[in-house]
Amino acid sequence: MRGAGRPLGRRVHPDPQERLVPPGPPERPVGTRAAGPCLPSDLLPLADGRVRVAVVQIDRTGAITAWNEDAEELFGYAAEQVTGKPLTDLAAWPHTPGTSTGIAEALQLSRWEGSYGIRGANGRVTPVYASHLRVRDTGGEPSTVCLLVRDHERAVLQTPLRVPSDTGASSEAQSTDPFEVFIGSPAPDDLDGLLQRTVERARDMLDADAAFLLLATDDETELEVRASTGLPSARQRFARVPVEAGPGRYGSARMPAVHEDLTVVPGAVPLLNGTGMRSVVTVPLKVEGRLTGSLGVAAEAPGRYSNEEALRLQFAADRIALAVESARLGELERLRRGSLSFLVEASDLLAGTLDRDQTLALMAQMTVPTLATWCAVYTIADQASEPYLSYVLHEDEELIDGIKSLLSKVPPPDPVPTPGARVWSTPGEVAHQAALRSSMRSLGLSGGPTRQVRPGIGPTLATASAVGGETVVLPLVARNRVIGMLTLGKPTDEHFRQEILELAEDLSRRAALALDNARLYSERTAISQSLQRSLLPPELPQIDGVEVEVIYRAAGEGNEVGGDFYDLFPISDGAYGFAIGDVCGTGPNAAAVTGLARHALRLLAREGLSGPAVLERLNSAILDEGARSRFLTLLYGEMRPQEDGSAELKVVCAGHPLPLRLRQDGTVEPAAEPQPLLGVIDDLELYEETVTLDPGDVLLCVTDGVTERREGSRMLGDDGLADVLTTCTGLTAGAVAARIMRAVERFASDAPSDDMAILAMRVPEPHAD
Repeated sequence: MRGAGRPLGRRVHPDPQERLVPPGPPERPVGTRAAGPCLPSDLLPLADGRVRVAVVQIDRTGAITAWNEDAEELFGYAAEQVTGKPLTDLAAWPHTPGTSTGIAEALQLSRWEGSYGIRGANGRVTPVYASHLRVRDTGGEPSTVCLLVRDHERAVLQTPLRVPSDTGASSEAQSTDPFEVFIGSPAPDDLDGLLQRTVERARDMLDADAAFLLLATDDETELEVRASTGLPSARQRFARVPVEAGPGRYGSARMPAVHEDLTVVPGAVPLLNGTGMRSVVTVPLKVEGRLTGSLGVAAEAPGRYSNEEALRLQFAADRIALAVESARLGELERLRRGSLSFLVEASDLLAGTLDRDQTLALMAQMTVPTLATWCAVYTIADQASEPYLSYVLHEDEELIDGIKSLLSKVPPPDPVPTPGARVWSTPGEVAHQAALRSSMRSLGLSGGPTRQVRPGIGPTLATASAVGGETVVLPLVARNRVIGMLTLGKPTDEHFRQEILELAEDLSRRAALALDNARLYSERTAISQSLQRSLLPPELPQIDGVEVEVIYRAAGEGNEVGGDFYDLFPISDGAYGFAIGDVCGTGPNAAAVTGLARHALRLLAREGLSGPAVLERLNSAILDEGARSRFLTLLYGEMRPQEDGSAELKVVCAGHPLPLRLRQDGTVEPAAEPQPLLGVIDDLELYEETVTLDPGDVLLCVTDGVTERREGSRMLGDDGLADVLTTCTGLTAGAVAARIMRAVERFASDAPSDDMAILAMRVPEPHAD
C-alpha cells in the first residue's frame, strides 16, 4: 500500500523505447495531417466555457497593427489603445538580462511557440500560451501573426509532439538518443527554452495538470524555481526554497518521492501551496552525484502517481540533467561576464560625481530596470537619525508618486548592518490592504474594514500591483556605519533570482561608498565656504566722496579655502584702511594666515600705527606661526577724502602686484613702489608712499590671479592690465571692476586656476550725481 510522501527505496531504469516512445499513429485518411484517438470526456483538455483566441498582428518594427475582440476581452485594452505601440510594452517576458531570447528576437523568427505573460489594463499579468508565425503580404512586407490563449487553455494552440513513423528495418536498427526522444529535435539552445520544454514534456508524459523544474544553488542549500507549466508561473518564477528537511522545506529534493495527497502532508512541496494540486511526484536532477535540480509533475486529483511514474520521470531526468547543467553553467558564465561589465560601468559612473543628489539618482537608475522593477533609497544622516526616504524610481514614471506616497506611510526598514539582501514584506502587505479597502468602498460594501486611509495620494490598484512582488532591502554600509538602505522591488508575485541579488549586493557596497564620499565632500565644501566667507568682510562701508567696488572670484569647486583676501574698514576721524593680499597656497594653513592678517590689520590700524608699522608687526606675527607660516603679499593703505573733492592715500606695497592709477586723461601709471613681502625675513624696513586721487581718477588693486591669467604661452601681465585700464576713463568704479574682470575671463578659454580679487576706488567728478 502506497504511503503519502514516501521516498523510493530503489530506482529501476525501464527500457527507453518501451517507456518514452508512444505507439505510432494509425493510418491517416487522405487530407488528414495529424489525428489523435477518441478520448472520454473526462480526459479531454480543460478550457473555459468560451475559449478566446487573441489575434495580434505585429509589423516589422514590433508595433501592433491588428488587435481583435478576443484580445480586448482577455487583456482589457481597446484596439485604439494599443495600435501602434510595441508589443514589448505589454509583454511580461520570462527573460533574464544578458541571457536567453528576448521577445524582440522571438518576433523575428519564422515560427515560435511558448509561454509568457501580457500585462493587462488592470496592471496584472495574464499568463498566455502563444503561437507566432512570420508571414508576408503580397507586397513582400513581413509581419508576425500572434495567436494567444490563456495558459491553462494551451491545448488549443500547442503543437503535439511528432513521433517519426516506422520507416522499415533500417530505421529500427538506428539507435535513438533518449534525450532527443524526450526533448524533441532540435533541442532549444538556451537554458530558459530547454527548461520550459522539459516541464511541458514531463507534464505530457505523465498526463499531469502541472509540472515544474527547480535548479539548485551552487552550495545545494536552496532550490530556485526556473520553469513551470500549469502553475501561475509569474508568481513562482525565481522563488527559492531550502533543500533540507523540516517545516516549510523542500524535503524530497535529493531522491525520488511520491506524494499521493498533499493535504495529508501540507508543506511537503512549498511550490504547490495554494495551487489546488493534490498528488505529486518529484525526482532529482544529478550530475556526477551532485544535486543540480528537481523535476516534478502534479495533478489536481489525489493518488494519481505511483512508483512506476516516478521511475519513468527519473529516467527522463537522468537523460536531461547533463544538458541542463551545461546550459546552466553557460548562462551563469554569461551572466557573470555581464555582471562584471555592469559593475565596472557602475563604478565609473559613481566615481564621476561627488554630488549627493546625483549619486542617489545614479543608484536608482542603475538598478531600474536592470535589477528590479522599482527601487527606493533611504538615507541616514547620523546614528541618532531615523531613515529618510530620499529617492524613489519605477520603470513606469506614472507609478513613482504612488509608491513614494505608500512608502512614506509605512515605517522604514530597520538599518541592520548585516550584509546581504533581506525580504521586506511591509510595502506589499500595506498596499494590498489599502487597495482592498478602496475597492470595497467603491463597490459600496460595508462589511470590509472601516479604518480610514491617511490623506494624500492613496495606494491604487496599480500601486498595489507594482509593489506586490518580492521586496528586498540591502544595507548601505560605508566606513563601518549604516548610512542608508537600498530597497529593490518586483511587481505582484514576481521574485528575484539569486544571481541578481548577489549583483545588487556588490552594487550596494560601491554605491554606499560613493554616497558617503559625496556626503563628506558636501560637508567639507560647506565648511570651506563658511571659512572662506569668514575671511572676507561681511560688507563694505559707504565712503563719502569715494566710489568703491570689489569683485572676488574663488577658483576650483568651492571645497578649498583660497589665500586671496581683501578688506575695507573705517579707522578714525574720516580715515579708512584698505588692503588686498594673497597668502601662498590654499587650505587650512593658508586660511589661518589669511585670518591672522585680516584681523591683525584692523586691530593694529585702529591703534593709530602707521602703515609700515602695521605691516612690520604683522610680519612678526606671521613668523611666530613657525612651520604653519606662509609668506604673504600685501597692499595696504589708508585713505582720507579731502574737502576739495580729492582723496589722499598712503600705501605700502609689500611684494604685491603694484596698484595702478588711471588719470582722467587716460594715462595709467603705478601708484607705489615694490617692497619686500611678508613672512620671509625678520627685519623689514618698509615705507609708505602718498598718492592723491583727483576727481575722475581711479586706483585699481588686484591679486596675481588677474595679472597671471594665461592662455598657452601668453600671459596678461601688468602691461596687459594697464592696456585694459586705459579704456575705462569716465567709468564708475563698478563699471571699471566689471570691465577688468570680463577682460580677464575672455583672455583664456579655460576656467581660472587661481583666485582673483579686484578692488577699484574712484573719486567722482564734482558734477557727477
